[in-house]
Amino acid sequence: MIALVEPGPELPPERILRYSRQLMLPGFGESAQRRLSAARVLVIGAGGLGSALIPALAGSGVGTIGVIDDDVVELSNLHRQLSHGVDDIGRSKVGSLADTVRDIDPGILVRPYRERATAETLPGILAEYDLLVDGSDNFPTRYLADDAARLAGKPLVWGSILRFQGQAGVATPEVGFRDLFPVPPAPDEVLSCELGGVLASLCTAIGSFMATEVVKLITGIGEPLVGRVLFYDALTARTREIAFERAEDAPTVSELVDYELFCGAGASDSVADVPSLSAAELLRLQREGGVRLLDVREPHETLLRGIPGAAALPLGALEGGSPIPVPLGEGEGEGEGEGEADRDPLVVFCEKDPRSRRAVRVLRERGIDAHYLAGGIRAYAAVGGETEGAGAVDAPSGRTESE
Repeated sequence: MIALVEPGPELPPERILRYSRQLMLPGFGESAQRRLSAARVLVIGAGGLGSALIPALAGSGVGTIGVIDDDVVELSNLHRQLSHGVDDIGRSKVGSLADTVRDIDPGILVRPYRERATAETLPGILAEYDLLVDGSDNFPTRYLADDAARLAGKPLVWGSILRFQGQAGVATPEVGFRDLFPVPPAPDEVLSCELGGVLASLCTAIGSFMATEVVKLITGIGEPLVGRVLFYDALTARTREIAFERAEDAPTVSELVDYELFCGAGASDSVADVPSLSAAELLRLQREGGVRLLDVREPHETLLRGIPGAAALPLGALEGGSPIPVPLGEGEGEGEGEGEADRDPLVVFCEKDPRSRRAVRVLRERGIDAHYLAGGIRAYAAVGGETEGAGAVDAPSGRTESE
């Protein structure tokens, strides 16, 4: 394998001492360490995967690390995003992670980009780096990263995690993520960590796999996961591997596109098809007379913070066919009208709104007219809506939980 990066200047004694346990590895040596010192690695995502792999890259001696993320640290991040701490809540994730790297090695150059990786922003940033690492949590960004790296002629290391499983791979201009997944799944078929959950240690495991692939590419040691994807199941402690290649009739990537649109194409229901209600509109309805509220979060979330008077039914139970715990108006589903109040608008909410959008689709399929609360209970609390529960005092900050 050909090393991606040429060796940098000779290492001073302090750096040799720092990396002494790595320098003694067979086939590694000072030349490989100098390649790492000269390398410039750009990482998308400062969350579960990013907060695991970026410190590993810093500890390995990667000289320049860029990280792109527009999110802030929240309490619900801390169980798995181990580079952030309680004191970082409310800070930008890229700023928190930059401090973590500096604590590991002040000699590492960290470039934080507090913005989203988009088709407009990513190419210009990537031009300054040797390779790209994708630690994002959504398909639009994964396709964007694969296409941007391919067009730039640079390798991409990618990973994904959900519940108890994770996967990692390496893309090159010749074969990449798009060849493994030629067509994106419909949005309704995709669970995210916010909907499906994730085992905390899985972030560390997959992040370590990804960091190792980066080191291999930069230094030229070993056999990278090119044309192969590694699957890891934490519950069984088993791994498996699937090989793939570029199809002869695969379309040529010639430009970056609208990846939100690309990944939403062919979906039976888009977000635009689901009726929503703003937090301000909900407040107005409450003040004018009445509204029916349905909370589709899990019980522990409703105890932490809820909207007074709301009925509760977790999304999983709703999708499983459980009865709707709100009075149904005349002509709605199986219900019988029981009075004027029963025809009040039905508004479904969760922490932000992904689960409530799915819930509204289910309700509409059952003949029940409903709207989802855009932005969820966070948006409601932010505009002064009344909440109750153990975490209600934190409602204005919108940081008690993460969807």
